[in-house]
Amino acid sequence: YATAEPEDRYKLAATARTKLPVIRTIVENHPDDQVLVIGAYLDQLDDVSAELDGAPIIQGSTTNKERERLFDEFRRGETRVLVVSKVANFSIDLPEAAVAVQISGTFGSRQEEAQRLGRVLRPKHDGRQAHFYTVVARDTLDAEYAAHRQRFLAEQGYAYTIVDADDLLRPL
Repeated sequence: YATAEPEDRYKLAATARTKLPVIRTIVENHPDDQVLVIGAYLDQLDDVSAELDGAPIIQGSTTNKERERLFDEFRRGETRVLVVSKVANFSIDLPEAAVAVQISGTFGSRQEEAQRLGRVLRPKHDGRQAHFYTVVARDTLDAEYAAHRQRFLAEQGYAYTIVDADDLLRPL
């Protein structure tokens, strides 16, 4: 990261492999919830799917028929975890998605963050609380962009709790 060209630094930070065990732990901490893992980089989505035991991926190249099948399985609770690219930012109805794990995005896009947060904030049929996580590589552009998005949402009245990966991954 430190020796990378400036234009490559964000992608390197956003797709850091050190995020994989954090993502797995977050998903495992929500065993009864439907989870969306949302990212911007296709190679990263492939790695996350493998880390999550082959969780299905929906991306731009996924056919409409396959997307609808996977979304329907998710809505019915037959698929608990979906790994999705930016195609899931708009115009999908997944009311029972209770957990979103944002792993990479479009730099500091506040609109994208708000869209992704909106995916899980809809009231659940059983009153469950929604959770929105952003997995960020410390001391990188990824962290700077996340702080920018966080400030925007805090101004809108949303509260944040920051949890260090070391604390999350520490055995109980």
